[in-house]
Amino acid sequence: MKLIIQIPCYNEADSLPETLIDIPRHIEGIDQIEILVIDDGSSDGTSDVARRFGVHHIVRHRRNRGLAAAFQSGVNAALAAGADIIVNTDADGQYAGAAIADLVIPVIKGEADIVIGDRGVSDSAHFGPVKQQLQKLGSAVVQRLARTDVPDAVSGFRAISREAAQRLTITTEFSYTTDMLIQAGRKRLAIKSVPVPTNETQRPSRLFRSIPQFIMNTGVTMARAYTMYNPLRVFVWAGIICTLAGLVPIVRFVAYYLMGEGGGHVQSLVLGGALVVLGLVTAMLGMLADLIAGNRKLMEATLEHVRRIEDKVNRTEPAEVPAEPQSPRARKSA
Repeated sequence: MKLIIQIPCYNEADSLPETLIDIPRHIEGIDQIEILVIDDGSSDGTSDVARRFGVHHIVRHRRNRGLAAAFQSGVNAALAAGADIIVNTDADGQYAGAAIADLVIPVIKGEADIVIGDRGVSDSAHFGPVKQQLQKLGSAVVQRLARTDVPDAVSGFRAISREAAQRLTITTEFSYTTDMLIQAGRKRLAIKSVPVPTNETQRPSRLFRSIPQFIMNTGVTMARAYTMYNPLRVFVWAGIICTLAGLVPIVRFVAYYLMGEGGGHVQSLVLGGALVVLGLVTAMLGMLADLIAGNRKLMEATLEHVRRIEDKVNRTEPAEVPAEPQSPRARKSA
């Protein structure tokens, strides 16, 4: 069984060596361990550091494309390299390398498709009170949207089986963590959480500049992922709310009309009618979006099938053996 540990990096030349040193070289149940570094447009020589430390695979983006794109590039490269299990970790040293063994055990035993490392944010001294509360709230929302029981939904320390990686495609441009969990939950993949130790990081996160920005981006990601898999429910409920809101001014107009004062409240009728029409149109858009979502499922199934075919071809295709060089006398006689 082959394990590939991928590390998305953006200007991590200083912290990457310690992270690489901390990665275990032997894990029970794993026959081969390889390391893959995704250099997301770094300008500080991150790729050179990775080469000096003997990293097996390096994927480099010409410019910074974001964490989600780096994660997906790593998964694609790991699948192409024949990984049976993929572990994602950060380059800033937050996650202890020894905990990788705890992540992969449930996958090896066939108990889970995805294993999330629970950092224990609520009890960790490495996280401030604001971040602790935000993590609790965000994880609770993701649990409900994904129908999973994961206490640390935004943890980037996770193990993925080959089959699960073939079924998932990250679509967001911000962070893969919540998008991946909502997809996995809706596709009924087996998700498990295990506690992992963490180290104190020496620098702030490069994923976001401020807490409000993080909240906004994460909220948009969760709403987008949920709507993608439940468009009918989202649009129909939005249409119902809009229609009910439109009925209020209509009822108001009718009440005044029955009292003989309807002439002065025509604006209520216009507003109410517009809201009711908008609600009906929104509900109809939900039906259209549901049909599009059905088409998306077919495309995802096709993509998964193509990946499996490529996997089978790569595993069965014999390696090319270079021809032995001929001596000058043999070439002359030929």
